[in-house]
Amino acid sequence: MPRQAKDIRPRSQQIAADLRALITAGDQAPGTKLQSTQQLMDRFSVTSQTVQNALGILKAEGYIEGRPGKGVYVRETQQETITPGDYAQPRGAGQPYAWITEATRRGQSGGSMLLDVAEVEAPAQVAKAFGLDPADLVVKRTQVLTLDDQPAELAHLYYPAKIARGTALAERRKIRGGSPAVLAGLGLEPEKFEDVISTRPPTVEEFIALELPQEVPILRTFRVARTADGRPVEAQVLAKAGHRHELRYRWPMP
Repeated sequence: MPRQAKDIRPRSQQIAADLRALITAGDQAPGTKLQSTQQLMDRFSVTSQTVQNALGILKAEGYIEGRPGKGVYVRETQQETITPGDYAQPRGAGQPYAWITEATRRGQSGGSMLLDVAEVEAPAQVAKAFGLDPADLVVKRTQVLTLDDQPAELAHLYYPAKIARGTALAERRKIRGGSPAVLAGLGLEPEKFEDVISTRPPTVEEFIALELPQEVPILRTFRVARTADGRPVEAQVLAKAGHRHELRYRWPMP
């Protein structure tokens, strides 16, 4: 008979995980009151301190908030649903970056902060996508995207050096309309996209840039953009706070 698996996490983390799942699924709706400490103690057969530790985890992650004299409530702001296809098309001349226009459409304020632009040796995954040797140079643009002045995504954007050199992609400044506008202007408009999505603990850079609570994973997307004839022109490594984002994909139906 196979040995039954056991959750070895501290009990407070287990309780936080169960409550988090209810909140993110909408079963514990924004604005609703959580059960009292005593009710949670009875429900999970734990001490008051264990319940408080669990609630402390969820408060640090931004899922719940205490209201003096009233109890603990689910915060109104929950997971952000990102539809990658909304950001792929280049904007017209003079139009802002898609991140900003999509945020405005949702009633939010979107922004971006450029951290660095440099020529670097291609990371292995990027080199493979571009058909380069790992020692070959690529142009790397690093930026933090914000929603309502809070960091939402750390983005590393890579371009083959022979494409980016001498263009706005290689300049240390923001690009009106974003990189798709530059690529379209070069006759290299991205039309095909492939995403590889994974989760893992954050690096030090990601933890600091995204201002993450402890023990929160990041949602990592590795995206390759290609022209209509299949030429790879951009690779992106996107890191989002795993507890604040979910992705939505749509496919055409027959």
